[in-house]
Amino acid sequence: MTKKSKFDLFPVSVHLIFRQDNQLLMMRRNGTGFCDGMYSIPAGHVLKSETVLQAAIREGKEEVGLIFDLSECKVIGTMFRYSTEGRIDFFIEVESWSGEPKNLEPDKCDDLSWFSSQELPENTIPYVRKALINATDVLWYEEFV
Repeated sequence: MTKKSKFDLFPVSVHLIFRQDNQLLMMRRNGTGFCDGMYSIPAGHVLKSETVLQAAIREGKEEVGLIFDLSECKVIGTMFRYSTEGRIDFFIEVESWSGEPKNLEPDKCDDLSWFSSQELPENTIPYVRKALINATDVLWYEEFV
């Protein structure tokens, strides 16, 4: 077994906020083993070879087929939270994109829908709900413990 050092890195993820006419693009998790049956927003891990915004661009294309570049997205919040270990999540608002959203990961998602930002689904993952509420603030940092 490898000994962990105090300098081991937290997993880092990006979460993408796509808004259209006061609605948010959300996906229901299925078959992942984590919060299956609950809604989230498109998200994924940051790879060692990429920046946070590069990961956002990649995840947007891989998960929902939406294309955008660095100038069309911005970090609007950061969250430290516990899952099975500490995690750091970046929440990124995508201001414009090309393409129509489609579920490109049917093995991980069984519904892709637009929801009113005022009426999120009851079964929204709690930390995602908190982040979407925070998204109306100018810039925020949250510890979800």
